[in-house]
Amino acid sequence: MKKYTYTDKKDTRSGFGAGFLEVGRKNENVVGLCADLIGSLKMGDFQKEFPKRFFQVGIAEANMMGLAAGMTIGGKIPYTGTFANFSTGRVYDQIRQSIAYSNKNVKICASHAGITLGEDGATHQILEDLGMMKMLPNMTVINPCDYNQTKAATIAIADYVGPVYLRFGRPVVPIFTASDQKFEIGKAWMVNEGADVSIFATGHLVWEAIKAGEILAEQGIDAEIINIHTIKPLDTEAILQSVKKTGCAVSAEEHQINGGLGDSIAQLLCRNYPAPLEMVGIYDTFGESGVPEDLMVKYGLTAKNIVESVSKVMARKQEVYR
Repeated sequence: MKKYTYTDKKDTRSGFGAGFLEVGRKNENVVGLCADLIGSLKMGDFQKEFPKRFFQVGIAEANMMGLAAGMTIGGKIPYTGTFANFSTGRVYDQIRQSIAYSNKNVKICASHAGITLGEDGATHQILEDLGMMKMLPNMTVINPCDYNQTKAATIAIADYVGPVYLRFGRPVVPIFTASDQKFEIGKAWMVNEGADVSIFATGHLVWEAIKAGEILAEQGIDAEIINIHTIKPLDTEAILQSVKKTGCAVSAEEHQINGGLGDSIAQLLCRNYPAPLEMVGIYDTFGESGVPEDLMVKYGLTAKNIVESVSKVMARKQEVYR
């Protein structure tokens, strides 16, 4: 198992803020819109440096999406910012009709996603957003794993022409990817090569997958761990190549299993290479208020749960190939 260490922890939303400022300096067509959450989205530095390119729309998220769509007609590259719940569930009609349908070059940047929003509770902990957004034609869906990868993704999407949903979060998590990385949309990142089982993780669950890989290595299990930071377009070649080698897979995500990464992998495998698959994620339930770490344990989103799923799927593999 390749050893990953970290010297610092930061929230992925701060990675977005740093990337947003940097891409604003590089491209004068980049503009920002925020629905009364500048501090939470870490958009304040961009606002201070480029006040004429920043628009505070207030608590009017649907209006924000319409404004962003209109700005693209004049060649601007709008980055919208609010909580993931308000970036998707509250404004799905506006995104579908005004952005996705007409393929507008809007970057929908969504913080406080998943169960790790924590104490704000179920009404704010959207667990369906990846599924909602990946189902929209023309929409690219990205879910980076740490500060550095979020910063790199924020910069990269400015050069991509078309609507993008960029998901990140509030909790402080380890920084373990390179600060000078090149982010490639739709290209999975090989975390650790292995031969016994494929673990496909996204977002905050990538670090949990690394911890799980270390536990599995102590058990004599050689896990291949792949970071699927782009949910759509999915790196089908990397997934199929891995599963053909290992014969079984586990998906791990801070999202409902219905409509999420595991769902996409299951569809891919059943069409191309049927193989046992276990899913680590939220099983058809809403969240609740609580400390993020405690919620991860309660809802089964930890390294321990990934290890348990590996045990299950490898047993199934033995049955299949016996």
